[in-house]
Amino acid sequence: MPEFDITAPAAVLVLLAGYALGSISFGVVVARIMGLGNLRGIGSGNIGATNVLRTGNRCAAFLTLVLDAGKGAAALLIARALCGEIAGQIAGAGAFLGHLFPVWLGFKGGKGVATFLGIFVAAGFRAGCATCMTWLAVAIVWRISSASGLAAAALAPLWAGLLGYPQGVGLAVFLGGLIWWSHRANILRLINGTEPKIGSNR
Repeated sequence: MPEFDITAPAAVLVLLAGYALGSISFGVVVARIMGLGNLRGIGSGNIGATNVLRTGNRCAAFLTLVLDAGKGAAALLIARALCGEIAGQIAGAGAFLGHLFPVWLGFKGGKGVATFLGIFVAAGFRAGCATCMTWLAVAIVWRISSASGLAAAALAPLWAGLLGYPQGVGLAVFLGGLIWWSHRANILRLINGTEPKIGSNR
């Protein structure tokens, strides 16, 4: 674990700033700008890139993926540059919580995989890249987005420990645990064999 080198009031401010950035729901914004309709009424109703893809617009889905990942990375990198490693991790966690529980959408947000990947790549590049490759490998083999996210979240602490970012193991466990929690319904569908594949309209 990194040394806690930030005061409690500053930590709260960093957390709130990260939350504010993370609560920008880019899937909703992109869908509206590109005339794709209300994302809440499409497919699963989720605000993430996988559901944006169900509109049939791959460009919109790609933009959502990049922006959702970017907001997590930006929160961590800015706070780290200004206040140190622990502040970066707090801001990254805040951005993740903002994505999952955005105040603007009644605290009903996305499931956090893209934001998690962005945070982790920014936090520890090699470990983050290994986590992204885990997501990609599972997606190629099974073509199920939720399974890819769950696998990436489960292995992220291992990659952090093995690939030069041991101070991020705790962060990976915390965020990965929230990803598994946010995918409760998906896990049941995976067990039942009814989870839709990437690109499905369901």
